[in-house]
Amino acid sequence: MTCAESHLLIHAYADGELDVVRSLDVEQHIKGCPKCAAQLNSLRALHTALVEGDFAHHAPASLREKVRQMLPAPEQKKERQPSDLQWLWKWIAAGATAVAVLTILMRPMEFSQSASGDEMVNEMVASHVRSLMPGHLTDVLSSDKHTVKPWFAGKLDFAPDVKDFAAQSFPLVGGRLDYVNGRTVAALVYQHNKHVINVFIWPTANATGAASEIKNYHGYYVISFNANGFHYSLVSDMDQTELRGLAGLLGDQN
Repeated sequence: MTCAESHLLIHAYADGELDVVRSLDVEQHIKGCPKCAAQLNSLRALHTALVEGDFAHHAPASLREKVRQMLPAPEQKKERQPSDLQWLWKWIAAGATAVAVLTILMRPMEFSQSASGDEMVNEMVASHVRSLMPGHLTDVLSSDKHTVKPWFAGKLDFAPDVKDFAAQSFPLVGGRLDYVNGRTVAALVYQHNKHVINVFIWPTANATGAASEIKNYHGYYVISFNANGFHYSLVSDMDQTELRGLAGLLGDQN
């Protein structure tokens, strides 16, 4: 990407209006271009000033009191006896409310009957989709593992193993914090061609490697396995064979 192309997209990038692929292109250019990086910082500073600045004019109390005195006094509403039709609608509304409450109360029973693994897959796919929204992909944007790994220090109760596989066509994009399976986890972000891959990591009691498991949920593949004392779950819409390639690089021995 050239500076001219960056100038056309940088305003949309600062406002979070670009798709994931375009955002990554702009971010990659900014990392190596101090001029465009300075322009982005200026845009963000202007946005912060507009959001945090107090530009409203507050009317003095005396003016507000004069306006209140000019307003007509509110009319007293006459109480009306509900008609038979109104009573009917009240009974219908009460019945609908009861059905809604019953439905909500029955949901935990349905969830308790489903496998916890399926719930985790749903959570991770939902987190993956949310991350593809502009501005949600990374908390720390860097392909340098010595930048990404220290960023997690103090934010997690474990230190995730961070690796860059650019030589194998899986470059590290960055990382962020996420929430899966009732706890805060590390999410490493990789890219392969035009596909984004989220790798969710948290400690596991199973120190040895476990057989990898792959699931398909609404077109997204999820590969999960244990290795070196950590649980790994990879989520992407890319081909499962290629996704297994990254799983193997991360420590899957199967």
